[in-house]
Amino acid sequence: MKNNKSEKNRVLSDQLNEFVDQTILVAGFIHKKRILGGITFINLRDRHGLIQIVVEEKKEVEKLRGLQIGTVLEVQGNVFKEDRAPGGYEIHQPQINVIVAVENEPPIEIDKPLSHKSDNLDTLFDYRAIGLRNINEANIFRVRAALLREIRHYLTVHDFIEINTPKLVGGAAEGGAEVFKLDYFGKEATLAQSPQLYKQIMVGVFERVFEIGPAFRAELSATTRHVSEVTMLDVEMGFIKDHNDILDLIQDMLYHVLTQVYDKESKILKQLNAPGLILKPEFPRFTMAEIHQLYQKNTKIDVSRELDLTPDEERWICDYAKKQLGCEAVFATGLPQAKMKFYHMKGDNNQARSADLLFRGIEISTVPQREHRYEILLEQMKSAGVDPESIGFAAYVSAFKYGLPPHGGFGFGIDRLTEKVLGLNNVKEAILFPRDINRLAP
Repeated sequence: MKNNKSEKNRVLSDQLNEFVDQTILVAGFIHKKRILGGITFINLRDRHGLIQIVVEEKKEVEKLRGLQIGTVLEVQGNVFKEDRAPGGYEIHQPQINVIVAVENEPPIEIDKPLSHKSDNLDTLFDYRAIGLRNINEANIFRVRAALLREIRHYLTVHDFIEINTPKLVGGAAEGGAEVFKLDYFGKEATLAQSPQLYKQIMVGVFERVFEIGPAFRAELSATTRHVSEVTMLDVEMGFIKDHNDILDLIQDMLYHVLTQVYDKESKILKQLNAPGLILKPEFPRFTMAEIHQLYQKNTKIDVSRELDLTPDEERWICDYAKKQLGCEAVFATGLPQAKMKFYHMKGDNNQARSADLLFRGIEISTVPQREHRYEILLEQMKSAGVDPESIGFAAYVSAFKYGLPPHGGFGFGIDRLTEKVLGLNNVKEAILFPRDINRLAP
């Protein structure tokens, strides 16, 4: 990767192999400093990795006296091949320029693995601004960025338009009490739980739209799965034949995204001990009744009265599909109408035209066809206790009154997807600065 012109002659850590036996300029942060056999070794961190610098001259060693990890340096020196150094190269005869001196010892050691045990997470998040300088911590978010990049690429290639919808709204799209309320110039507003209403409206404009943005849920839950602010991918597609078109879309998208990320980021995934990917282009599809039956037959646990899958069933069917069918993503179809939202379309036999997508033991998305017929939508809203004429829904309803095509879509959390790709134990570990019922900083 070429340097930005603004960096002038600076060479990055992954470019040293191009400058063996040449004098170059590097810059970065002291990541580690140690003395071995009377020689001072520095690991300098830049945005691409580490550069080992061998400091022998007394004058240059003296410049480093009392300086701590995080000190910003500019170093000019000669590149030599050294298999034992990070990246296989190091710099000799350095001339050091201290740009920003750090004399305070950092509260955590970023040159060593940081604990992700549950009882250490508060410490991890309290010192997040420093801990993210740990290479493995930063790599979590390189993978996250890669997932976002591939999602955007896939959807853009397939003619979807990226939109941005309001996060200050006059009503709750999902209904319920789990909303953050605030005063908006004397009026009551809420933070958006999802862009659901807006993305459906935009089907009447662009036909195919998506958004990647924050959503807010005031859930009084302190679990490994819940946070108050999430980053969501939301997709909506018009002119579908039925909900199978939406299942095919999310299937193809997820297969593309995961296979590309596992290929392009294989080195980082290996460093992070991420589980290997076991996926097929077509995901197995089971009805909920079939999953209940299979689970009960194999575990002897009676789930016949359950309307939805239990968390243990979700884990079990993913493991079953992984071992028996070579695919760790599964569709659960035949969702009962009792579980559907007012904007979902009803199917036959008291079922919704919808499915859940399960991946590595957890539901990551509900994938339905929407109800696009104006009169039926009004009936479903009223049955659900939603006032079509209220401030939060009037504009939404008008889009249907003046014509929307058959459409469907889905949403899932980028945080949860990142967590599952990397095999983390808590969704908060996949968020730069997580927010939950106990945390509002940093």
